[in-house]
Amino acid sequence: MGLVDRINRAARALPEWPAYVIGMVPAALLIWQAPTGGLGIDPVKALEHRLGLTALQFLIATLCVTPLMRFAGIRLLKFRRALGLLAFAYAILHLLVWGLLDMQLLWTQIAADLVKRWYIMLGFAALALMVPLAVTSTKGAIRRMGARWRQLHLLVYPAGLLAAVHFVLQEKVWTTESLVYAGILAALCALRVARSRLLAVI
Repeated sequence: MGLVDRINRAARALPEWPAYVIGMVPAALLIWQAPTGGLGIDPVKALEHRLGLTALQFLIATLCVTPLMRFAGIRLLKFRRALGLLAFAYAILHLLVWGLLDMQLLWTQIAADLVKRWYIMLGFAALALMVPLAVTSTKGAIRRMGARWRQLHLLVYPAGLLAAVHFVLQEKVWTTESLVYAGILAALCALRVARSRLLAVI
């Protein structure tokens, strides 16, 4: 039995719920590190950054499920919903830390920050696109919406691109890490566009 077969066999045997438990481990570690000094001299900024980065990583993982199946034969479709919902949960936590702890709900300061750092609006746009995806992630919604469900969930691609640009621009200097994430998301979106055009031709 090859490696791919072993992975697929293990994936079939595992239920979906452990993905949620494992996925929330990074958040639990961050919460534990915050009061113990593990997040450095500015724990709020560190917490905000890491939650946003984790949301981006889960978005990428969500978008990798289909290419892994098509090009490598690795079937992880049963975990795609969990990965997407975890991305949404971390994005919400990222927003809450920014609004409650960083900005302390000072609306004048929040408005000034939005004008000064327009890339924050890109983050809001990415999160807004993720809301209908999270709301319609249930099996009942999938049954009711039929083909429209697949069309709606294509929003994950622009959401991912917006999140990547938000992540790149929020850093004062472009880093290898941020550019790698942006490159991965651009490649995943390009694969999707290429497949759609191929299907249109066929």
